[in-house]
Amino acid sequence: MIPTKFDWKKLQSFCTDVFKAAGVPVKSAEIVAESLVEADLRGVDSHGVVRTSIYLKRMEEGMIQPDSNFFTHSETDTMALLDGNNNFGSVVGMEALNKALDKAKKSGIGVVGVKNSNHFGTGAYYANKAIDQGFILLVLSNASQTMPPTGGVRPFLGTNPLAIGVPTGTDVPFILDMATSVVARGKIIVASQKGESIPEGWAIDKDGNPTTDANAALEGSVLPLGGPKGYGISMFIDILAGVLTGAGFGKYVNNMYENWEDPQNVGHFFLAININNFMPIDYFKERMDLYITDLKNEPKAPGVEEIYIPGELELRRTIERKENGIELPEKVVQELSEIGQKYGIDFTQAAYTTNISTEVSK
Repeated sequence: MIPTKFDWKKLQSFCTDVFKAAGVPVKSAEIVAESLVEADLRGVDSHGVVRTSIYLKRMEEGMIQPDSNFFTHSETDTMALLDGNNNFGSVVGMEALNKALDKAKKSGIGVVGVKNSNHFGTGAYYANKAIDQGFILLVLSNASQTMPPTGGVRPFLGTNPLAIGVPTGTDVPFILDMATSVVARGKIIVASQKGESIPEGWAIDKDGNPTTDANAALEGSVLPLGGPKGYGISMFIDILAGVLTGAGFGKYVNNMYENWEDPQNVGHFFLAININNFMPIDYFKERMDLYITDLKNEPKAPGVEEIYIPGELELRRTIERKENGIELPEKVVQELSEIGQKYGIDFTQAAYTTNISTEVSK
């Protein structure tokens, strides 16, 4: 019987080995695998190892170039424009993050725009890296068409996510990681794979009618968060990550599941802030801790036991899944098993057995 619960470290090693066996350079394979597994640990299963299959397929079809070199088109002390040259999105994203952090260390702020990239995973992946080094990070990305403008019927905008990471002195940093749609399209994909319905208000079908059918939703559009507000934010992200960088925007960002003729040409936008240029970081962390303590001590609504800050539930889920394993849907398990067989790697070796590690990183 194939297991459905997996140890996070073994799962990450499996994914790393698969990407290496497929021809991805070692360091890049490690980054892609880490990004996918971290999403599963945080409970963002739509961006986790479920994406392994589509990443590999696009690479095999020449839609992703794992050996390509990056190009810097323009650069100053505080900004740079990076051409990802169609490499893996998470690999390009890490290059952009490191460049933004390096500039922020020297100049107080670092802004890096990216073009010619691919799906780069969760924004929280990069936010955590910046937090570990004591920086505030804003990261934006556009995506292929899945969401209509307010008043429209067919997709024009992506769910265009944004993430913000802020360090604190406690074990719980502030991490806001969100799509500009009511829900990430990946969650509808997961519901479709599980044969489950979706809540009303998440999406419309191809004719513009509300639907709870995940398959009909995938043929139609997800809806903007907060109506015109989410629409406006998504458009703004598309302008910064797409129009400004020279990447695709609107209908010119290609769908990784449907377009097998052209690269995605996704755009990203990273902004890193050196806190020490405003005040000593330890003092900033004290102020953040006071802010969070005051917030959590606010009167609670009936039935509410605790007020959470953005990223807190995901951190708790990370702790729990590192201790007790990551549960994967049967379809994903089957896909990964078949991928393992293709490359001679035993997926069952990643099965969860005992509490191997309780190590948790911010």
